[in-house]
Amino acid sequence: MNLPPKVTPRAFDRLHEIGAAASGKALRVAVEGGGCSGFQYEIKLDEPTADDLLLEGAGETVVVDSTSLPFLANAVIDFTEELIGARFVIENPNATSSCGCGTSFSM
Repeated sequence: MNLPPKVTPRAFDRLHEIGAAASGKALRVAVEGGGCSGFQYEIKLDEPTADDLLLEGAGETVVVDSTSLPFLANAVIDFTEELIGARFVIENPNATSSCGCGTSFSM
């Protein structure tokens, strides 16, 4: 069964830290063609649109457009801090392989 993506509390907390909602923005997670594995994630602060799925928590919002939604079914949107840097990450069970960059994948 395909469920909408989930957002971790850590991801919502990071959005709160950077003041996304306070500036009228949400975290947009989209899937586009391209990248070294066939598809790539686009993750940016953006304004929600009418056809977006809104995922809300801690006073913050993550949006996914209707075209990207099937590619992100059952995925988890998280935030990680590592030695190489801090970033939002997608754990996508639909991806059959991914690139070392962490933003490109294939299905």
